[in-house]
Amino acid sequence: MTPPLAPPGWSRWLVPPAALSVHLSIGQAYAWSVFKPPLESALGLSGTQSALPFQLGIVMLGLSAAFGGTLVERNGPRWAMTVALSCFSSGFLLAALGAATEQYWLIVFGYGFVGGVGLGIGYISPVSTLIKWFPDRPGMATGIAIMGFGGGALIASPWSAQMLESFGADSEGIAYAFLVHGLVYAAFMTLGVLLIRVPPPGYRQPKPAASDGAGAPPAGSPAPAGLVSTAQVSAKSAVRTPQFWCLWVVLCMNVTAGIGILEKAAPMITDFFAGASTPVSVSASAGFVALLSAANMAGRIGWSSASDLLGRKNVYRVYLGVGAVMYLLIARFGDSSKPLFVVCALVILSFYGGGFATAPAYLKDLFGTYQVGAIHGRLLTAWSTAGVLGPLIVNWVADSQEKAGKSGSGLYEVSLTIMIGLLAVGFVANELIRPVHPRHHIPAPREASDDHVTSEQRRSA
Repeated sequence: MTPPLAPPGWSRWLVPPAALSVHLSIGQAYAWSVFKPPLESALGLSGTQSALPFQLGIVMLGLSAAFGGTLVERNGPRWAMTVALSCFSSGFLLAALGAATEQYWLIVFGYGFVGGVGLGIGYISPVSTLIKWFPDRPGMATGIAIMGFGGGALIASPWSAQMLESFGADSEGIAYAFLVHGLVYAAFMTLGVLLIRVPPPGYRQPKPAASDGAGAPPAGSPAPAGLVSTAQVSAKSAVRTPQFWCLWVVLCMNVTAGIGILEKAAPMITDFFAGASTPVSVSASAGFVALLSAANMAGRIGWSSASDLLGRKNVYRVYLGVGAVMYLLIARFGDSSKPLFVVCALVILSFYGGGFATAPAYLKDLFGTYQVGAIHGRLLTAWSTAGVLGPLIVNWVADSQEKAGKSGSGLYEVSLTIMIGLLAVGFVANELIRPVHPRHHIPAPREASDDHVTSEQRRSA
């Protein structure tokens, strides 16, 4: 499954589309809230229960990325994309069987466990390759690919809603929708498997000022702002540094704050304005989910590209600090103005997406490119934790507040306050990040690793 080396003259700009084909597919996870109301109605589930497949999927994303990161580095992006395709599509097919037979546990196992493995392996599959292709602009490169994960729901949300309308919102209709998803995404992800290429030997020192922009920046050009190091750190050593765990906390807090809104987006906006003169319709709530997906996607490419100029630490200050202000505005004034609610939610989701897209470049700055994919996989355990915390906080608090007799925006006041506190914790953790101590550096591992991979690739070719 080793991908072929790029031939002479190959444009590195063909690699991001290969990554996008995978990330746009697995990004469907962000449209899960469209399935929540039909599942609750068809199978008699609570809000917390209907969130479980999504939560387990995010948990498995982080775990599979953490434990599979080294395998991805060793076997290459084509192998990883193939595994992601198989698991993600199979997860939908199992979920379709579960919906057809009204077996809730099979939906959880298929979409959450099996599909979650596909999410994790697919998410990290192109990261290391993209950073090697774009040593001059790692934030932009990873942002382009990870943008697809954020934008997946922009396609999946209206598409899923239309299928449920056509097939029906009962268990049979949900089963047909899951089946179509599994088959279509398998075909689309195959494009990435076939298109992916790895850099040829010596690409780590490309010629400057190449005609297609593929070279590194000319000698003497200013380095991006931030904690940039030319040293290399192994994945094993990286997890022993305080920098890794500070960034883990940063990512976990930022994701928890964003994923709570995203997973509950459709019912949340409906609840906030249930007592208004013009309540939010089902179609409008699905459109809101699509808007959030667009903001998530735009934030991934926009903020991660900005981090190449501003520095990773500075943009995380924006994500966490301004994000807390947006949550405060929603908590205080969100139910009095739909535009205010929507704008604040869009800003929060742009920060949420930007945090994901900036993380690989932050890791590259701190630990170098050697095993950056494996380090990124381990960092994504923060996403697993946040995938449980975010939906659990919002759904559990909303359910408990409903039992206490509250309704509308009152269902979310406590959870929004908790999110503000979590973002403050993340802000402090980001301030504590410093350059990695030289004792964790290892001498020139990249050359040896690249030569080893190159020899394997030559034999496979």
